[in-house]
Amino acid sequence: GVVKVGAVDADQHKSLGSQYGIRGFPTIKIFGSNKNKAEDYQGARSSQAIVDSALNSLRSMVKERLDGKSSGSDQGRQSSGGRKDVVDLTDGDFDKKVLNSDDIWLVEFYAPWCGHCKNLEPVWAAAATEVKEQTKGKVKLGAVDATVHQMLASRYGIQGFPTIKVFRKGEQPEDYEGGRSKADIVARALDLYSDNAAPPELLEILNGDILKKTCEDYQLCIIAALPHILDTGAAGRNAYLEVMMKMAEKYKKKMWGWLWTEAGVQMDLEQSLGIGGFGYPAMAAINYRKMKFALLKGSFSEQGIHEFLRDLSMGRGSTATVGGGTLPNINSVEPWDGKDGELPVEDDIDLSDVELDDLGRDEL
Repeated sequence: GVVKVGAVDADQHKSLGSQYGIRGFPTIKIFGSNKNKAEDYQGARSSQAIVDSALNSLRSMVKERLDGKSSGSDQGRQSSGGRKDVVDLTDGDFDKKVLNSDDIWLVEFYAPWCGHCKNLEPVWAAAATEVKEQTKGKVKLGAVDATVHQMLASRYGIQGFPTIKVFRKGEQPEDYEGGRSKADIVARALDLYSDNAAPPELLEILNGDILKKTCEDYQLCIIAALPHILDTGAAGRNAYLEVMMKMAEKYKKKMWGWLWTEAGVQMDLEQSLGIGGFGYPAMAAINYRKMKFALLKGSFSEQGIHEFLRDLSMGRGSTATVGGGTLPNINSVEPWDGKDGELPVEDDIDLSDVELDDLGRDEL
């Protein structure tokens, strides 16, 4: 599939015949590394002679690639700076980097002269950067120049370009069937990642480091302020936490962080989000990079939270700036022990020295 043989009806497509100066028939042209300058085929008209000439042209093109040369309209791939997160793979390192890796790989097999490959290149590079960020490097995008690394192209039956294959450790490679836009590629990569990924951890806000790290590391951090333990007991609190964990599982492809705190414990945080002092349970979603947040206005239920997060993921809903423009100070607290709350013990009052007979007298 690296060398292709085509045919043009020059009577029907006269502009092409004129463009390339066709005077007699059949005329054979070779379009090699420089597509702007076709070469006349000078060999015999036998099948073997045509095959030999094609292979000689291919060898010349591969040699130019290995020598770092390019010409005409074929300028090769972008410099590494433009595609820093795309991993270039070779016959020599493919098994080590891809097959023996615990990571998931989407690998593009391309030819430098392929127009569709050139169109895909900037999309592939942009998708690689976003996928790396959203999966913490657990899904990688690679690229193989099939005209140079022909063993790999033959090994995986590459017939056309670009061809994208999905590689997971211990499994047979599969064809990528998705679209070729950045959004399509990222979505497929996140699907592959989430198939085996555990849901994000639901953390109690015990100190400032937990809040800061979670909000910095994820696109959004979802924070709930749950009622005081005396208002719900352990069973009630666990029911709220279970709802949050189900939503974390449902939206794990989004790679969001999930946090909770008890009402009144982190008052500075509540006030910066406009939820302090009333209306528990409450929920907010913070975009740390923009210092913007959105509030759950529906019910604190699977359906209510789903609608809230769905709107967020689609760019709908109102947002506001986090109070003070930065994350507030966080109190360091002990983690919840999983038990019901206990009312504070009141001290007994000793009334033995009070003269009860005097209680009814009025004195000036």
